[in-house]
Amino acid sequence: MKSSLALNLPEWLIDDLPLLPTRLETAEERMALVNRLAARNYVEGNGGPFAALVADRQTGELISVGVNVVLSSGIAAAHAEFMALSLAQAEVGSWDLGADRERELELVVNWRPCVMCYGSTLWSGIRYLVVAGSGPELEQLTGFDEGPMRDDWAEQFEARGISVTQNVGRDDALAVFAAYGASSAVVYNARGGDGVVIPGA
Repeated sequence: MKSSLALNLPEWLIDDLPLLPTRLETAEERMALVNRLAARNYVEGNGGPFAALVADRQTGELISVGVNVVLSSGIAAAHAEFMALSLAQAEVGSWDLGADRERELELVVNWRPCVMCYGSTLWSGIRYLVVAGSGPELEQLTGFDEGPMRDDWAEQFEARGISVTQNVGRDDALAVFAAYGASSAVVYNARGGDGVVIPGA
């Protein structure tokens, strides 16, 4: 019986970490990096076309990056947001990314979090969330089941002190999803999606 596990960024991204900018001054620059990482991730076979990062929105300092590594790790929870948030928590040495009130840490994701990552984001302590979009297009273009998300998801974040900004880099994110959907990449819904009806798909 296993007693521990480890999740790592893929080798290609580890190799690229020294080449990434240390600061990204604007939300648009941060999302551009997220979309670029998402586009490469599925081609490399690590998981879906998803990426995320945590940055200090005041200084632009890049704290962590994450990509979806479900396929390469065999761990269903290894989504991009989970990776970026967990690596940021390890970097700052706290489970609460909002504990230091002098820093405004921001999670940047190439779409609204799925139902699992919604919870991860809520409990991470992050105080700012930037997403490329939030509509049904992700599921329609990729075939992924994002789960039964609340219609008032953004309002629920706001009620808990998490500021939400939408539609940053939306067109680029949709282009990545469309390319993924046109590829032969694995859509890894549980049980292969058997019996799953995706509203709007």
